Amino acid sequence: MERRRQTRTLAREPLPDVISGQRRHRPDYQIILFVGLLMLLGLVVMYAIGPERANVLNRLHNTDFYTENYFVVKQFISLLIAGVAFGVMATVPFATLQRYRWRLVQVGFGICALLLLAGNILHINAIAVETLGAYRWFNLGPLGTFQPAEVLKFALLIYVAGFLGKRHQEGKINDLHATIYPVSAIAAAALFVVIVLQKDMGTGIAMASMIASMFVVSTIRWKTLLTIGLVCIGLGILAIVTAPHRMERIATFFSGDTAVMAGADADDNNYHIKNAMIALGTGGVFGRGIGQSIQATGYLPEAINDSIFAIMGEIFGFVGTTIIIALFTGLLLRLLRISDHLKDMSMRIAVAGIFGWLAAHVVMNIASMIGLVPLTGITLPLLSFGGTSMVFMTGALGLAFQLSRYTTHGLVTEGKEIGNANFGSRRRIRGARYPGGRRLTRN
Repeated sequence: MERRRQTRTLAREPLPDVISGQRRHRPDYQIILFVGLLMLLGLVVMYAIGPERANVLNRLHNTDFYTENYFVVKQFISLLIAGVAFGVMATVPFATLQRYRWRLVQVGFGICALLLLAGNILHINAIAVETLGAYRWFNLGPLGTFQPAEVLKFALLIYVAGFLGKRHQEGKINDLHATIYPVSAIAAAALFVVIVLQKDMGTGIAMASMIASMFVVSTIRWKTLLTIGLVCIGLGILAIVTAPHRMERIATFFSGDTAVMAGADADDNNYHIKNAMIALGTGGVFGRGIGQSIQATGYLPEAINDSIFAIMGEIFGFVGTTIIIALFTGLLLRLLRISDHLKDMSMRIAVAGIFGWLAAHVVMNIASMIGLVPLTGITLPLLSFGGTSMVFMTGALGLAFQLSRYTTHGLVTEGKEIGNANFGSRRRIRGARYPGGRRLTRN
């Protein structure tokens, strides 16, 4: 009885504040700074262009449902929920997430399958929202919409990080049957659901970028990575050529700026990119100012979502967009530095995945608005209007914030610290929290 009582007592005790021999220290608060500034900037822009967007939708649907403050209020609520998600993921132990990683993947695929059932099979349009002949969102009524692909993306992040980290620890990271084939099958299934069934190339690109970043950091042989990359490129080309709307966007992109400007009314793709360029061009050096956007009055499609960067260029000008890019660059660099200074391979891979996830959204969104890549439906994180993408992205950044507690002073290669590089704002390691005789390993 006494042994059982001691066992129950130990089970209730918190896990030691140490992972792989690395004690916790102060986290990287610069992540909160960058995230907060970007969110605040997005809220200001939503306040400025929200009334114009409401007028456009009211005229389009012949209604007065959308009030002047509709979008800024919805965005503010999304920011609050995203803040909660950040806090939760900053406190839930990474080991707990790993314990349920397979369950998370099952939930992600299950929700996507439920959407497919409601939309494509049962045709319940009151629940499943149809866009371009595909179903990507659940309709939650007054609460807005919910995108299950974001759940799958986050679940894949946790699962792949844990799976590759474990295989690395076992020395099987390059084993085809134990590692490469299983993880590639899970990733391929997720990409098939998003790109083929939901016809969402933007989310698929972000997911592929996330997985690619995790593969690179996991120390898989470059020859194997090259083979996987070539297969993915081939499948990506196949997904493009078999979808007419994607081929139209590719054709528009290769037609050049002159054709775009001359034939702006010929199709939606030309129209979209033309007005995005007009917005950025008319912003000049310092912008037209808050509340002075013309493109937000109905000229530029998706002004509060995918095209938010072009609107910000019109409002804040070249200087403002440079600051926005600098904020994203700073956040991405913090993620890279955290990943470089983590000994635990699962943690290292997870932060690399978050970097790939965020980088894909930022690069693809901005590049498409300035005409460097074909238009792709992908949001600009923390700035675009919407809830699901923001909540899960912020939750992932909260996880990176948590893992920043376990960095080392020196760079880490193959799980070993190889130097005592100065980690910028690297936090001081606090004094020991446990008596010297207490074991520092988990059972």
